[in-house]
Amino acid sequence: MFSHVTVGARDLERAARFYDAVLAPLGLKRRVVTSDGGPPALCWVTVQAPLPRFYVYIPYDGQPATVGNGSMVAFLAPSEDAVNTAYAAGLANGGMDEGAPALRPRYGDGYFGAYLRDPEGNKVHIVHRGDLQQ
Repeated sequence: MFSHVTVGARDLERAARFYDAVLAPLGLKRRVVTSDGGPPALCWVTVQAPLPRFYVYIPYDGQPATVGNGSMVAFLAPSEDAVNTAYAAGLANGGMDEGAPALRPRYGDGYFGAYLRDPEGNKVHIVHRGDLQQ
């Protein structure tokens, strides 16, 4: 459904540490981004497919990256253990807690998720959808 999702950052090295740690338990790996003349960027993909992609960019307009109020990126985890691992890795790599890993039955049977802010303040959700992934 999605080609890619992008969030902005002011510090790509700090973003790389955070997202490498959070996304590895979910099966995503960072790939090399060749410059297309635009701003510096980082990219993560699954090993199974080239799309969708998740990017972190220095904003194209040269202005500082800012957090979108009401925006959130949600990453699908293969298990509850992967949610726990990704959440802990995010906290250990500059992330901030926005909701510890827990069952959230109001979203569906077997819905297990956690919420973080990345080092730039972007909201990140890590979720295992037990109702849809069984």
